[in-house]
Amino acid sequence: MKATVLNMAIAASLAAGANAQPHHHGHHHHKKNVDKRDVETTYVPATVTQYMLGSEEMSADEAKAGLDKGLYVVVGETTPTFTPPPKPVVTSSSSKEDAVFIQKVTSTSSSSSASATPSTTSSTAASSSSASSGSSSGATGVDAEFPSGTIKCSEFPSQYGAVALDYLGLGGWTGLQFTPDYKVGDLSISTIINGVKGMAQQPGFYSYACPDGYVKTQWPEAQGSTKQSVGGLQCNSDGYLELSRPTSKTLCEPGVGGVTIKNDMAKNVAICRTDYPGIEAMVIPVDSQPGTTRNLANIESANYYHWTGLSTTLQYYVNQPGVSTEDGCVWDCATDHDECGNWAPTILGVGKAADGNTYISLFPNTPTSSAKPRMNINITGDVSIPCYFQDGAYAVGNSGCTTTIPSGGKAVIHFTEA
Repeated sequence: MKATVLNMAIAASLAAGANAQPHHHGHHHHKKNVDKRDVETTYVPATVTQYMLGSEEMSADEAKAGLDKGLYVVVGETTPTFTPPPKPVVTSSSSKEDAVFIQKVTSTSSSSSASATPSTTSSTAASSSSASSGSSSGATGVDAEFPSGTIKCSEFPSQYGAVALDYLGLGGWTGLQFTPDYKVGDLSISTIINGVKGMAQQPGFYSYACPDGYVKTQWPEAQGSTKQSVGGLQCNSDGYLELSRPTSKTLCEPGVGGVTIKNDMAKNVAICRTDYPGIEAMVIPVDSQPGTTRNLANIESANYYHWTGLSTTLQYYVNQPGVSTEDGCVWDCATDHDECGNWAPTILGVGKAADGNTYISLFPNTPTSSAKPRMNINITGDVSIPCYFQDGAYAVGNSGCTTTIPSGGKAVIHFTEA
């Protein structure tokens, strides 16, 4: 039986261990029997990682084996109470320990009818231009207000800033969550079916990507009854797209900034953000081409999506050099299964906390992947402590590192040849 089990993390992005498996978040409580499990999630210093299934501790090997078989998945990316690193200053100082987090979450298993992996079709990803083509008139791109209830669910709203990801095979959407029993005003959503390529259009929530440095604004107040995250525009029973968060009139909003990616290598690096709230697959791409600097979306956690009352951060999977976004920003890579997609070697976490500091984490994707980056990664700028992966090792032990920048500060995540 499938069981949602594990949510391990450190520092800002808070996912030092296993990672979200999107196709196990469909819940069919009206049609299938499910098992409900309480999950104790322990966030520990970067030098120690503990894996819990209920009240029972499991080894890293057991956790990895369960993940590889599809028995365990991660739920949510939360920002619980933490002890921060030293206050950020422009001149770096040394530290040997990352933040510590403690939290409990609850989730349930899902039936097999929503467990297919995302498509890995090879069509080219859309440009991050905020004024891509679309069928509705009058739009002016990312700043245009979305005309709720007037555009068909079969039409992707590119003219309103959303970026189509055609290679996923979902009509440009990053994820589809069909909710046949949901009505506006419901306090929670009991039935969630993750859509996959080839499924017929149904009422539910249709999630989307935004240009570099921007994040989506739409998710319903009602979330999964067993703590699944739900996000995107609502496709209503008449087949039209509605704002699911009407207080935000546009589909995308700029993040708080401060973090960029610079690539000084001969090959590109595909950086893939999880679609959150939503199916939580690592499908939202930033294509860091040689010689370029790209914006990395950063959110003010207190003012963005809250999961079970807790603020959240952004999580990015960093693939090996030379992997395209079409190959790497999917769940399961066709070309190098063990070192990209869900098995990418390292993860970045980014979020601005209530204390005004942006927390940036860099950590291995264990126990899911044993791969190590075939490049050097160094977080530079107005950082509080050194944080890097260089010459095969992280700055603080084997579990990665966390650094901060102050409000108004800048950080560059720098890729160089190993």
